[in-house]
Amino acid sequence: MSAERRDGRIVIVGASLAGLRAAETLREEGFAGSLTLVGDEPRPPYDRPPLSKQVLLGRVDARDVGLPSRREVDAEWRLGVAAVGLDPVEKRVLLADGERLPFDRLLIATGTRARPWPNPGEAALDGVMTLRTADDAARLAERLDAGPRRVLVIGAGFTGSEIASACRERGFEVTVAERGPSPLVGALGGALGALAATLQRAHGVDLRCGVTVTALKGSNGRLTGAEFSDGGRIEADIAVVALGAVRNTEWLADAGLAAGPRGVACDAGCRAFNMYGIVTDDVFVAGDVARFPHPLFEYQILALEHWGNAVAQAEVAAHNMVSPGPLRRPHLTVPAFWSSQFGLNIKSVGVPTFSDQVVIAQGSLRERRLVAVYGYRGRVTAAVSVNRAKWLEYYERLIETAAPFPPEPGAADPPDSGVPVPSDVPSPQTLSHGPTVALTGHLPDRRLTLVRHD
Repeated sequence: MSAERRDGRIVIVGASLAGLRAAETLREEGFAGSLTLVGDEPRPPYDRPPLSKQVLLGRVDARDVGLPSRREVDAEWRLGVAAVGLDPVEKRVLLADGERLPFDRLLIATGTRARPWPNPGEAALDGVMTLRTADDAARLAERLDAGPRRVLVIGAGFTGSEIASACRERGFEVTVAERGPSPLVGALGGALGALAATLQRAHGVDLRCGVTVTALKGSNGRLTGAEFSDGGRIEADIAVVALGAVRNTEWLADAGLAAGPRGVACDAGCRAFNMYGIVTDDVFVAGDVARFPHPLFEYQILALEHWGNAVAQAEVAAHNMVSPGPLRRPHLTVPAFWSSQFGLNIKSVGVPTFSDQVVIAQGSLRERRLVAVYGYRGRVTAAVSVNRAKWLEYYERLIETAAPFPPEPGAADPPDSGVPVPSDVPSPQTLSHGPTVALTGHLPDRRLTLVRHD
């Protein structure tokens, strides 16, 4: 590392998982300069996945989900104050309290926030909630402890489905409203979406697909129920709005970066693009707010809302912030995520929505223990396991090497059916919630494979 890149001032805007791991990596890589982390929440970084699982089940308190530090970062923490602007010429971050933080290099890791209910008057009703922060989880857990008559979950993506699962496990009546044809369809396609629908109904969820909530009703400022697009009505004490995420980019409106509702665009080395498509060399981006090209998926621009991606991308961004050009490395990690709901452990590698076909390569839908492998244009692009995660490493290798689809048998037991069928990935416009992985971009005619050096 050059002395110039070892010193100086680095500011990280976003004091959550990606921000913390980037700060740790900077110190591990030998950065000895000034390091400042800015976060709009007043608490130190914490782990979000338990919020829709253990916290709602009452097994963990929302105050006890802090992220363990891997090492001391020796940083100035500016918590409870939001960044409201960026001056890329003077290299200063404007904070809500009026301070202007100077930097030599900047990492944008502002993540996402829960998409609110679109009607402000209805959103203000007591009992209408979202789930994104630890405070959100604490408020929702407190309301569940009071014993609601019915919980309405609006949106059946991963967060909505996990909330519904926790509420049913606690014995509450639950209605789930999803604009799409089934739960999880925006992330996993039609075949596993149909399994998710069967599973929810088998666990007593009042699942309503192909409908939207047209109005939330209230009395004396409290939620009393909801009306649906098919004319149906229900009474409910709690409505959890799980309509996906909004990327926190508004503070960059005048910064001249390629930032907007879909996130901040960057190259494979996490360097942000400006509004003209020119890569910057002092502004980097990582985590849920980033949009980046991935050669394994035909250089489409990916936006990922996953724990593992936030960690891996933050580490790459931090390395590149303090490394000269020839020593920088790309962020080429194969996307991975997991979810626990209704007694099932669902894990995925690759991008299931980047597919045109899917095959049950192991197990069966009937047994609810399987591995589904996805393909696009004749090559493997993703695999999803249901209570069968040990095989995912095998399929990850197939993704990395652009192996032919359908894959050769790799399981000890034959599947019920090895015949590929359409993956039925819906248009995002048909969903109540945003897709877990979003892809945009062009399709070049080159195919890349990854080589592992074990």
